[in-house]
Amino acid sequence: MNRTAVFIITALLIAACIFPACNQAAKSKLTVACDATWPPFEQVNEQTKELDGFGPELMRAIAAKAGLDIELVNVGFDSLLAGVSQCQYDMAVSSITITEERKKTILFSDPYYAAGQIVTVRKDDDRIKSKDDLPGKTVGGQIGTVGIDEANIIIGKDRVKTFDDVGLAFQALINGQIDAVIADNPVAQLYVNKNKDRLQTAGPIFTNEYYGIAICQKNAYLVPRVNAALKALKDEGFLDKLSKKWIGQ
Repeated sequence: MNRTAVFIITALLIAACIFPACNQAAKSKLTVACDATWPPFEQVNEQTKELDGFGPELMRAIAAKAGLDIELVNVGFDSLLAGVSQCQYDMAVSSITITEERKKTILFSDPYYAAGQIVTVRKDDDRIKSKDDLPGKTVGGQIGTVGIDEANIIIGKDRVKTFDDVGLAFQALINGQIDAVIADNPVAQLYVNKNKDRLQTAGPIFTNEYYGIAICQKNAYLVPRVNAALKALKDEGFLDKLSKKWIGQ
């Protein structure tokens, strides 16, 4: 190879690295935040101690399909949202509802799951038939979630009790410390199924929501890559398999 050829190739390589794709590829590992307190979507496997559930399994499949090297880290939901908005984390997969408010500070992938809020009450409590019966009651949920946002609207913040873990909210309900929990329907159904003699849902799902992968705004290049991988997985039937595996439907 002559000097001219070497010079041209070197110049082309340097020029290529001016573009974002080269810089993006240089980052060896992407940090993906996950709050593993939201079964069956996000949880810790008791045997392996690894993050498990619908979300982590989907995220690993997306990463493999898109050629991304990721590390899943377990953080609280409130810290997770703040961390992605401040680019402390590159992405997050944690049953994150896509909302206009969140879009102001966070980028989102295409939706991957349709969910909605539902009310859960004690089985021996016949006072609450739906969300319309919640005013005057004490309602709990996980801090930072859409369930808490809805509770604040329905009954006012002074009667809403927040918990770091949604499981603690359901336990408080069972213990009679609160009157109801507002949470995503699949999560609520999981706790009801585990406590059929003590819990029941009250009324229908009353919101239309969609989960998306949250992405730091500085990582806009990830959006088309994640979306392409997500579409391919949908087309292959992988999301249907995940739904049957983790949710039973």
